[in-house]
Amino acid sequence: MPQNSGKTRTPRTNQLVAKGGVIQPSAQVILLNPDQWEEFILAATRQRLLPSGSPYANVKRLGGAGDGGRDIEARYGQALVRDGWDLYQGKHYASGLKPSEAFPEMAKFFKQLALKTYPRPKHYYFCCPHAVGNLLHNMMAAGAATFKANFLAAWKGENTGMQGMAAELTQDVQAAIDDFDFDDFIECPVHDLLAWHALDRTAHHEMFGIVPKRGDDAPMPAQPAKHETVYVDQLLRVYSEDKTSPVTLADLAGSEYEEHFDSHRQLFYCAEGLQRFSRDIYPTEHEFERLLDMVHAGVRPTVAQIRHKTGMARVDAAVEKASTLQVSESCLSPQLRPGDLPGTCHHLANGGRLKWVK
Repeated sequence: MPQNSGKTRTPRTNQLVAKGGVIQPSAQVILLNPDQWEEFILAATRQRLLPSGSPYANVKRLGGAGDGGRDIEARYGQALVRDGWDLYQGKHYASGLKPSEAFPEMAKFFKQLALKTYPRPKHYYFCCPHAVGNLLHNMMAAGAATFKANFLAAWKGENTGMQGMAAELTQDVQAAIDDFDFDDFIECPVHDLLAWHALDRTAHHEMFGIVPKRGDDAPMPAQPAKHETVYVDQLLRVYSEDKTSPVTLADLAGSEYEEHFDSHRQLFYCAEGLQRFSRDIYPTEHEFERLLDMVHAGVRPTVAQIRHKTGMARVDAAVEKASTLQVSESCLSPQLRPGDLPGTCHHLANGGRLKWVK
């Protein structure tokens, strides 16, 4: 037989993993068609948190005929006002965005400003799965004045990309150009869009084939911890009622209640592992609390049955009922282990929502 190496196995931690054969999201977005790309930008910007810590008040997709050169309109407040919104322009090309591709879109934007189709936005974001190409990047990085000069030169026919459009550069359009800070033309990197999109974890996981993987649960400590006080006290009341005399923690060792107590503490820690998984994978959600609500709705009628005359009957009936519940609507359902749902009964008792002894 092989010799024990003496090494301790490292517990598996909770994590997010790609399904077998799934490529990284940054590569998947390249495969989207233009409509899907705009829908992705829409979903991402709806999740974006602004410097204020709040999301946009209103985000709408306007891509298509009559969009006025704005694929996504993201407002800071409910009203569409000057400098009170951001414009996101999706450009899904096979390579990095070129000046000859960006400049006509910018020209359309300025013509709409001159027509007062919409007020001036605070920022204009280029959203491209292959990023902004090197030439356009260098123009933008050179500063607002240089970028503006290159754009105007192209419009006047001195550079490629906008031949035949010189007559459209009217005084009103020029005034709109002069009124806009070219530093507010910004590349929106794919990694930023992905980070915002991932804030809606359910949608992100579904779109990109990312699945949660539950690691090992923490072991049950030998002695009850401080956060176990309420449900442990309830179990002691169950044993005291059954024995018709007080039962304390110190009385459990070697008693007829020892195995019952240890097994139910183990159930509590099974659910504790599920709770930790929920907090690791869904930190901004309350998935475990939603699961507790489902279990509470499912076991409460059982606990309230008149035929259960004792606390022992109630706790055992509740745990048995919990083990049969169907909670497929919970995001945690695929990660459930045998002791999880029974263990949630003790989490409910710990929160004062279930009582075994009347």
